[in-house]
Amino acid sequence: MIRLHRSFFEAPLAHRALHDVAGGRPENSRAAVQAALDHGYGIEIDLQLSRDGEAMVFHDYDLDRLTSKCGLVLEHDAAGLSQIPLKGGSDGIPTLSEILTLVAGRAPMLIELKDQHGQMGVTDGRLEKATARALQGYEGAVGLMSFNPEMVALLAELVPDVPRGLVTSPYREKNWPELDEPVRERLRDIPDFDRVGASFISHQADDLLRPRVAELKTKGADVFCWTIRTAQQEALARQVADNVTFEGYLAEIPA
Repeated sequence: MIRLHRSFFEAPLAHRALHDVAGGRPENSRAAVQAALDHGYGIEIDLQLSRDGEAMVFHDYDLDRLTSKCGLVLEHDAAGLSQIPLKGGSDGIPTLSEILTLVAGRAPMLIELKDQHGQMGVTDGRLEKATARALQGYEGAVGLMSFNPEMVALLAELVPDVPRGLVTSPYREKNWPELDEPVRERLRDIPDFDRVGASFISHQADDLLRPRVAELKTKGADVFCWTIRTAQQEALARQVADNVTFEGYLAEIPA
């Protein structure tokens, strides 16, 4: 079990970086990352894959919500994606390498790889390999995670010295209609934690009282949660979670 650096527990983690469209900082943008650095927060970001195999810092599978373009991220090369401005800002979509250069070890980074094949099964490994390439030589504190345990299992082979975790959820049908019920039922119990060599989970905040979460914590797992949107929610979550991923307010940094 490869443990996260202690810095992951010293300040809350800004969800998709410290984004605020009204302030010119779209989610997962360079501006949002810089704002998180300026405020002293840890940073959580998401990865999608470009057509030419680059790890892009972007949450959605398609461009529609976050840019003025349409279509899938996977239909565009990295150079083209970098020229597509994010709504509410002037930045294009950054690569993971660009964000790593910007952060340069000044804050811990929790990096979520998005499932590329839709059913949380074995993938072609392209995003995992792109992530591993980008991380070569990076000396800052990083944790890698995914909802898809097979992606985390491959990361264990590609970057065995980088801490790994699972993003976890109650997998309610209304939130995960694209998944078959047997898949939802299986993932709900977090059965892959030991198999993939995870040391932490990031669990859906309104489900933190799940007995399996308590069981994993008792066995030494670190517990994060997503997504906290008020100080009141944070106070409740911290009764279970070791740290929180937040957005929409400025979380207090513990003394």
